[in-house]
Amino acid sequence: MPSEVFSERYELVRHIARGGMAQVYLAQDLLLVRPVAIKVLFPELSSDPAFVERFRREAQAAANLSHANIVSIYDWGQGEHTYFIVMEYIDGQTLSWRIRQGALAPTRAAAIGADVASALHFAHRRGVIHRDVKPGNVLIDHNGRVKVADFGIARAVSQAGEGLTQTGAVMGTASYFSPEQAQGQPVDARSDVYSLGVVLYEMVTGRTPFTGDSPVAIAYKHVREYPELPSSINTSVPPEFEAIVMTAMAKNPEDRYQSAAELRDDLTRFSQGRPVAALPPSMGTPATRAVAGPPAYPPGYDLAFAQQDTRLVGQTGTVYAAGAPAEPQRSKAGWWAALFVVLLGVLGAVVYFIGQNANWWGTPATIQVPYLKGDPEAQAQTILKAKGFKHVQPQDGPSGLVPHGQVIGTSPGAGSAVPPDKTIFLNVSTGAPMAAIPTGLVGKSCGTAATTLNSANFKVKNVPQNSNSIVSGLVISTQPPGGQKYQQGDTVKVICSAGQQQTTVPDLQGLSAAVAGARLQAAHLRVGNSATVASATIKAGLVAYTAPAGGSAQPWGTVVTLYISGGQETVAVPSDLVGETLQQAQKELQTSQLYNSVHYQPITNPSQDGYVISTNPKPGASVKQNSTVTLYIGEYTGPTTTTTVATTTTATTAPATTTTRATTTTARATTTTSAVTTTTAPVTTTSSPTTTTPATTTSAVAAATTTTAAATAASSPSVTPVTPVTTTTVPLPSGSAGGGGPGNSG
Repeated sequence: MPSEVFSERYELVRHIARGGMAQVYLAQDLLLVRPVAIKVLFPELSSDPAFVERFRREAQAAANLSHANIVSIYDWGQGEHTYFIVMEYIDGQTLSWRIRQGALAPTRAAAIGADVASALHFAHRRGVIHRDVKPGNVLIDHNGRVKVADFGIARAVSQAGEGLTQTGAVMGTASYFSPEQAQGQPVDARSDVYSLGVVLYEMVTGRTPFTGDSPVAIAYKHVREYPELPSSINTSVPPEFEAIVMTAMAKNPEDRYQSAAELRDDLTRFSQGRPVAALPPSMGTPATRAVAGPPAYPPGYDLAFAQQDTRLVGQTGTVYAAGAPAEPQRSKAGWWAALFVVLLGVLGAVVYFIGQNANWWGTPATIQVPYLKGDPEAQAQTILKAKGFKHVQPQDGPSGLVPHGQVIGTSPGAGSAVPPDKTIFLNVSTGAPMAAIPTGLVGKSCGTAATTLNSANFKVKNVPQNSNSIVSGLVISTQPPGGQKYQQGDTVKVICSAGQQQTTVPDLQGLSAAVAGARLQAAHLRVGNSATVASATIKAGLVAYTAPAGGSAQPWGTVVTLYISGGQETVAVPSDLVGETLQQAQKELQTSQLYNSVHYQPITNPSQDGYVISTNPKPGASVKQNSTVTLYIGEYTGPTTTTTVATTTTATTAPATTTTRATTTTARATTTTSAVTTTTAPVTTTSSPTTTTPATTTSAVAAATTTTAAATAASSPSVTPVTPVTTTTVPLPSGSAGGGGPGNSG
């Protein structure tokens, strides 16, 4: 009985299938942590050097075949009393299982056949003949990929002289034998072509071309009889596909495709809707003779007609179309001799099996107990009784590896030689023992939960899942839940928290609140409160920005606040701009997030020169932020005036004389940020008699100023001279509109 772990590396998981010389298990590669299939040779065959050599040859032959349509071989070794091969695990079904569901469409059958032919051609080029091509050795995974498996009786062509295939020691599966294989003759790549033709036949008809009561009877039909045409069983089979199948199944290897590549190419042409190389019966030339007997289907072959009119069969075994001239007759001695040999072999086999069942040859002293692990109970009992054991006693027992109802093993063990009257105890699995799943794992760390479950003989599979309430790395739940009875050895799923599910906040700028809310819900986010903000770039009523910001990663369910644009923000024009200097006003506008433009306005009040005399908009007005306020700056430009200086001289001998002096002063307008302040006051001038002030003109950029003063002299009645006094009076200019500068205080 095989160990549960082979080579301290491959741990058996469950039984998959039973083959002709080995059991197949799903196993886990503990080193590379991957699933593999492991084929374990029956213990009773492990002591047979021929079978061990054959088993080793399979591993060696397939290991050197690296192809997309061939199952890869990873390892080969020896276990406890047996040998094993480690190979690629294909998660899918066999082609035989697919055929049992119903016949395949010809196009699908052609696609599968082309893949199998591609694999066989690759093996043939490397000198390896499969010799057991059948649906059970064709695997199809869940993605539809085709893999050819089981090179168990494959052999190198260069080793044809070895005794694995000799007359009387035929290996393979009778339903898929080539005629030459059935007769124990040497085989080549064309034998695999024939077997693949049988597989193609079965795919579109749902049955093999030949059936019989025994493998010998089926093998005889492969050599001597002809199958029904596929189209007579399934009318949907097109003539082109039928021609391919019948060419591949020609009894004479010379009449078949000469390589698997030729068959593959014809199947590909059929799949693509192009003409095929194989000729339908109505288009061909006479077919050549079959191997040692009747021919392959000839041109114009009609099964019913041929059965009714045997005159169409020439003495050479060649079948002709109706009306074709017959070949000269030849001796039938060779044909009858071959037929006699086959019939003699069949008769001998029948007599042997009848004698075995009737105990004609006597009761053997001992019988070897077969390897039955993984077989259903009823099948195992049948095998033991057929071997000659008279007493079989089933007994139930739990097993973590063998499914319920299948055989765990026997006592005595497989390979033991025991008398036929000895009782064979058949240990039948009741499945793994039941145990309660540990409780209290929710909220524990996932590592702790795995350790606890392993201690209770459960396997663990961690399944990450986001959670808004359970911290990352802790157990959310188990499947099945804690406390429930479950078979030991089965896998318990531990749902581990991966933390909150993350999502990305969408960019919502420029969207309406309704659309933004829908986008947030689609992103598994919640809409929070909204607030209105000023925006110079986003139209009022649309989203200006969000918090958290768009593009940031947030957990599911995060509340997002929408900030809705109210348009540009308004501010008041500062109320104290009038009367400030330009520099002061500009600074104040900048503080209020307003721009300014400057306009100079002529004034007549020199006290307002260089000061803000008015604004537009007016002070206190509400304006949009970042808008422009016009500052009107006073620029002094007063008119030209005449100053009259009157000089009065009082003397005893002469009258007073008045002299008028005109003074013109032109002041230059200033554009600096400093205020120009002019202070004027009445001027009184005292002068000596007959002093005349000449007119003086001073030119300036902005304006001319004229000051007029009058001087009055008073004299006493005495004749004593009096010192004269001159007074100049400069009147103040009137204030201008929009005043408020310093000149308005006097």
